[in-house]
Amino acid sequence: MDGKKKGKVVMAISIGISCFALTMVMSMQFKVVDQTDITSIENMRESELRAELSNWKDKYEDVNTRYEEVDKTIKEYKNQEKSDNEKSKLLQAELSQINLELGKTDVTGEGITITLKETNNTDTAITADDLLVIVNSLKLAGAEAISINEERVINTTDIVEINNTFIKVNGQRILSPYIIKAIGEQTYLESSLLGNGGYVDELKKNGYEVTIEKNSKINIKKYEDELKSKYMQ
Repeated sequence: MDGKKKGKVVMAISIGISCFALTMVMSMQFKVVDQTDITSIENMRESELRAELSNWKDKYEDVNTRYEEVDKTIKEYKNQEKSDNEKSKLLQAELSQINLELGKTDVTGEGITITLKETNNTDTAITADDLLVIVNSLKLAGAEAISINEERVINTTDIVEINNTFIKVNGQRILSPYIIKAIGEQTYLESSLLGNGGYVDELKKNGYEVTIEKNSKINIKKYEDELKSKYMQ
């Protein structure tokens, strides 16, 4: 039985005890009326009446004290359950944030989409280094999420060229046209690729076709593979 179910069982038992205590109090009061002989009371000396009254008072106070203890216990269980729920929600929020930062969550936001492909005026194909330069420029500009041809780019992503023939991202083969999505502040992302020293301008000069489109809603899929560390233990 897990902690939550156990807590509920204990609370139910405590509530039952408190109800029993209240019943006892009421029962005692009724018995005072039902079981006391009125004639006997009239014939009792004052001292005896005081002793009898004191006896019933003590019994009532004992039951009332027990009731207060049970009621206090119930409140403590309720507060504990509320505290556990708050801790659970906090941990869940932290886990969601970690998954977001690790790229293990689908994300949506404003940003830009870069489309890159060869043309008849280019003598060579786009390389893995070309994609790496663009990705690094976007990261420096504050991109919060990046993908290439729907492959999520995270800190451990490999962008490699195989035999000068094709490119792999996260071990998956991708082909031209290369569509790079980036979520972040649109102006910063775009300016990191254009203007003086912008890599897109250099690609265009070399005959490649490059377009940049601003979008208010870009969807980037999560990183699908298992996160592994090669050297950390």
